[in-house]
Amino acid sequence: MHSVKYVHTISEAGRLLPSASQWNSTEIDFNLAPQSSNSYGSLPSRYSKSFDYDLVITDKAYFKRFLYISASAALLILALVLLIHFVPHKHHPHSPTKNLTLAVNQALTFFDAQKSGNYPNYSPVKFRGNSGMQDGKVSNLNADLVGGFYDSGNNIKFSFPTAYAVTILSWSVIEYQEKYAEIGELNHVKDIIKWGSDYLLKVFVPTNSTPDSTILYSQVGSTGNDTKVSNDINCWQRPEDMSYVRPVSVCDSTASDLAGEIIAALSAASIVFKDKIMYSGELIKAAGKLYEVTSREDPGRKQGIYTKVDTCGGEARDYYNSTSFIDELVWGGTWLFFATGNNSYLAYATERFKAAEDEETESEKGIFYWNNKLTATAVLLTRLRFFRDLGYPYEGALRSSSSRTEILMCSYLSDHIFNKTQGGLILLRPGSGGALEFAATASFLSKLYSDYLDLLRRSGGSCGNDGFSLQMLRRFSISQVHYILGDNPMKMSYMVGFGDKYPYQVHHRSASIPWDDGQHYTCAEGDRWLYSKEPNPNLLVGAMVAGPDIFDNFSDERDKPWFTEPSIASNAGLVAALIALHDPPRKSSNSASLNLGIDQTGIFDKIHSTPSNP
Repeated sequence: MHSVKYVHTISEAGRLLPSASQWNSTEIDFNLAPQSSNSYGSLPSRYSKSFDYDLVITDKAYFKRFLYISASAALLILALVLLIHFVPHKHHPHSPTKNLTLAVNQALTFFDAQKSGNYPNYSPVKFRGNSGMQDGKVSNLNADLVGGFYDSGNNIKFSFPTAYAVTILSWSVIEYQEKYAEIGELNHVKDIIKWGSDYLLKVFVPTNSTPDSTILYSQVGSTGNDTKVSNDINCWQRPEDMSYVRPVSVCDSTASDLAGEIIAALSAASIVFKDKIMYSGELIKAAGKLYEVTSREDPGRKQGIYTKVDTCGGEARDYYNSTSFIDELVWGGTWLFFATGNNSYLAYATERFKAAEDEETESEKGIFYWNNKLTATAVLLTRLRFFRDLGYPYEGALRSSSSRTEILMCSYLSDHIFNKTQGGLILLRPGSGGALEFAATASFLSKLYSDYLDLLRRSGGSCGNDGFSLQMLRRFSISQVHYILGDNPMKMSYMVGFGDKYPYQVHHRSASIPWDDGQHYTCAEGDRWLYSKEPNPNLLVGAMVAGPDIFDNFSDERDKPWFTEPSIASNAGLVAALIALHDPPRKSSNSASLNLGIDQTGIFDKIHSTPSNP
């Protein structure tokens, strides 16, 4: 039997127009994409392909019921979409599955495990003891270099990353002190900062002869490649068991990058300890003296990179090979300005910011870590412009920093500037490994900047034709920290001790060798644990390992440090990101009507000027 055909028309918009007079028919035959016979026939069809469909309706009542159900379902879906879109949402800095209070505590505990010197009995880490008690006493040198932090899985103490770690930890306290206090970690983080700043006061030794004879100790530990002599690299031994010679690398004021980072660390720490007037003053005094020596640009006087100097660089050439120095001087000058309110330091920083940008290599752009401080300095100067704009003659530099910061935020969110792994980890330096270190500081800066915008009652920012919202920045920040804490293709937390699955073979001497009271292990005996396939006998709680490769793959093997070695520089960035993302305290006293847990004005205590709107 042939189906009955009735005349229908197709509008120019392509909608089916049924014949109203024959709508009660029992059989309809229509073509969804008929061939056009009018003058528009030469235009391409809006359908990529054409099919003939026969629709047979055998019962009018069932058909009407189908239409009613379909219409009701469509209206219900539309109502749900509108409800989700228009109902106000609260900011949830982390999902319920991520205990950031625990994460902050654990990330800080890693620094307790890295302490060198007279080990405190109050430490939560029980597999550590006194070590490096003769540091600085070598050959004809009689310096007191006891204290500080071991850098990573080895037993070397590097002044450069130590200063960087102190700076970023101090910055996190200056911004989020209320959060630290709320979760009971303020004294903990301040103890760690002071352990580092006390050591940095020993590292810088001003002399009474000529200013250029200033001494900076850049390193304590192995500076040789002689495999026949035990040292911090070829000997797998706990720091408590060290008996080999630990050489000291000595620099002068031409090590501008090292000096600039120490200036920043001492200055930032002085703000953290501003309630301890004597100690804060000591830190500022040392930072000012070092700045005076380092920032001078007298004819014939050299400024340079400390790893380029034979007697100064030491092992840092392999681990912390600095590539520039102006960014550290600008960074140090900026922090010294906040610590003192002396506008001459701000003038120095803003006048040389462009030179630092010119010195920045392409591969370093948009990254904040131990080797590049420009990105973070721009955020700091943007903060100044937002909340305490000083006007002339700084407005040009501050406006430029603000623009750079907005471009930075757009770059984090763009898929065209920085790639991400399939699991969502941003690849800021894809060819260098250790992607978690860079992702952590990106998480910190993006959340911090979103809080700045929130305080200004702004909903987002823009970069040319692109824009971003606060929610976008916060989602990015959260995604990076959650990746680190286990939301990744390996389903592994890359911070030891957090969650159900984390690395057990961390590349770390103290963690991998049993802590037996009174038992001394030689270098040769230590090799058995270096190459063991068993989990570390001591859990290095809070250590963020180097992490996965660009394909999200990770190998938990102790003898593969490019996967499993932690460092104080990396963990400092992680701590900052974690506290930035932590929920604000229930009551906040420094954020006006907003409860963000951020101290809007504390950093400006020494700066006397009437705030102006950006």
